[in-house]
Amino acid sequence: MLPRLSIKSARSALPRLSQSQKLLSNMSTKAFIVPIDPAAPSSQSPSGVDAAKLWSTVPKSQKTPKVGSTRTFYDTPAGDANVTTLVSLGEGFEGKAGPGKRELVRKAIGSAVKDVKALVDGETSVAIDASSDPHAAAVAAYLANYKFTLKTDPPSAFNPNLKDALPEKIKFEPFEASKEWDAGVIAAKAQNLARTAFCERVQSEFKGVENVEIFVRDEAWAAEKGMRTFLSVTAGTSEPAKFLEIHYKGAADKSAQPLALVGKGITFDSGGISLKPGASAQPLALVGKGITFDSGGISLKPGAGMKLMRGDMGGAATVVSSALAIAQLKIPINYVAVTPLCENMPGPSATKPGDIIYAMNGKTVEVDNTDAEGRLVLSDAIYYTSTVYKPHTLIDLATLTGFVHIIVWLIIAYKSPRAMVIALGEIYSGVFSTSDTLWEELHAAGEVEHDRFWRMPLEDEYGPQIYSSNADLQNTGGREAGSCTAALFLKAFVEGIEAEEGKEAPLRGTHQGYQADAVPRKGNDRTPRTGLGRVREAALQLQVVMVEMFELGKAN
Repeated sequence: MLPRLSIKSARSALPRLSQSQKLLSNMSTKAFIVPIDPAAPSSQSPSGVDAAKLWSTVPKSQKTPKVGSTRTFYDTPAGDANVTTLVSLGEGFEGKAGPGKRELVRKAIGSAVKDVKALVDGETSVAIDASSDPHAAAVAAYLANYKFTLKTDPPSAFNPNLKDALPEKIKFEPFEASKEWDAGVIAAKAQNLARTAFCERVQSEFKGVENVEIFVRDEAWAAEKGMRTFLSVTAGTSEPAKFLEIHYKGAADKSAQPLALVGKGITFDSGGISLKPGASAQPLALVGKGITFDSGGISLKPGAGMKLMRGDMGGAATVVSSALAIAQLKIPINYVAVTPLCENMPGPSATKPGDIIYAMNGKTVEVDNTDAEGRLVLSDAIYYTSTVYKPHTLIDLATLTGFVHIIVWLIIAYKSPRAMVIALGEIYSGVFSTSDTLWEELHAAGEVEHDRFWRMPLEDEYGPQIYSSNADLQNTGGREAGSCTAALFLKAFVEGIEAEEGKEAPLRGTHQGYQADAVPRKGNDRTPRTGLGRVREAALQLQVVMVEMFELGKAN
């Protein structure tokens, strides 16, 4: 029988569990997860568990375990629970504050939930003592509980990965409800959406969400708009391209300028907009790259690892999940989320290296390498979004060859999948920005959520690398500074980021890029081996900032 897990939130610190022994099978189990500071275990807990007394039974040599280490006790007198798991918050937890402390809570709770899942073999209710940070606890619990698989074989000793509960079998029931926990649940569920299929699923997930309209455009519509660089990428496949738009009007002024979200993979940024009641809240734009499979086209990728290119829609997934969370949290802004969706395949009619294409804005682009397709689909999407909806901030996310980017009002942020991973590893995401203010906001949000960013140079001196003798631009700039040249390429298609002398630019943009987070990885304390949906948590933190600004405006 597949385990069924329901997680209940209580009030306490977020720790991480380590499994000790298997629970009784074929029975309903109730468990408590209680985070504990090894240096100062408390006897008081909403669960009724005397953590200090239980901890005293642990051998002294094991009493300062690393964050996420767990100890499981059976038949403890804690309410009607028959399993209690203590999870360590790590040495020096009380000395931590702010983002550092929040990250310890996430690691602890995420690890604990994953360990509890591995212990049980039946329907299980798990109450989490989450008083230290309910939001972080909820996010960690739901992300740790995520699983996607099409396996049909039963569990076996030779394939332990089969024993994890499937997501549709898992039910979460808050033990002690709070706004922070509920917001965390929304954030985590939206992030899990970023790992699945598109248009039909998106329409299903947004069903019943207020103030949202969804438009699924076809190739005929894109051709009518003149999106030739976008359509050039899909020319080699029999799978029709789609252009997905999600419109949300949550601001008091429904006609206010929207925020634009464009993504091969992008998230949300408030841009420092002060949202006061009744004020005209300009819109946000989110744009995400949505290459549902990237073979490289005529410039074919090597076969090894090509299957992971199903994750090349990571930008679009991040944009959609961010858009869903914004709408569900009813953040008082307007936004437009845009995702150009298509495959990049070789075929009789596929675009060839050397082809020159007229982009939607009239610029000519020489295709130097068909495997640098992300910037081709994004160029038309960004130009369309920035001209039609005139957002105050445009953010774009993508797993581009050499970069990923976000564009927002005065900012352009940009990051590269391969180039960025080589330069920064998997810890930081690279950002290219034309706005110091927007960069500071994004950086601060990343620190809070432990989704950290590193600012990259966006200089015109890199421009000659993408100049072409036959066209205005070419879609690659060589191996050197590949992320920088990709960011400059996209910048050429954003309308409104150039300020008149003595005035502020009407649009600020940011571009972020990443590769490691869009494809299946080994996982971490709170996520399984899958695309991690990075950057989203920082994006949601920016949304939280906007909500706080809105509430402050009402108070004043």
